[in-house]
Amino acid sequence: SPAMAGPRSTAPNEAEDELLLLQKQALAEEEAAKAKQELLAHFLQVKLSREEQSSMWGLHKVRTLWRLAQRKTKDQELRQDIEILSQTFTRVMDCKDGVIEALVRELEEAEEQQNRALRSHLHLTDQLLQLQRCRLGYLEEGFNAQVGALKAEFEAER
Repeated sequence: SPAMAGPRSTAPNEAEDELLLLQKQALAEEEAAKAKQELLAHFLQVKLSREEQSSMWGLHKVRTLWRLAQRKTKDQELRQDIEILSQTFTRVMDCKDGVIEALVRELEEAEEQQNRALRSHLHLTDQLLQLQRCRLGYLEEGFNAQVGALKAEFEAER
């Protein structure tokens, strides 16, 4: 029976060893799977972080380009507004220059009319003075003639 006991006792040991070996393999596979999963999770986390940074950078670039486009559009609008205002200003200045030139011409004409009227007034005044001098001369002659006649009459009566 001891001969029979040997193979029997080795068989359960082999089975236990095999079971232990299978458990160790399963545990090792489980740990490997867990490590693989952790490695994959870490890889995905790093990739997600990079994607977020890339997304933020891309968003920053898009915002910068959008602002650039808006500035360019605003620049063009302002330049057009300035051109329109410049043309309007030029037209207004031309109009005002025309009005000023017309007023200067009217003023020159009015001054010329005033000068003609003054010359005419002075000429007429000179004629009136000449006429009054002639009249005064005639009155003086008449007065002197009357004085002479009165003297002669006075002398004759004396």
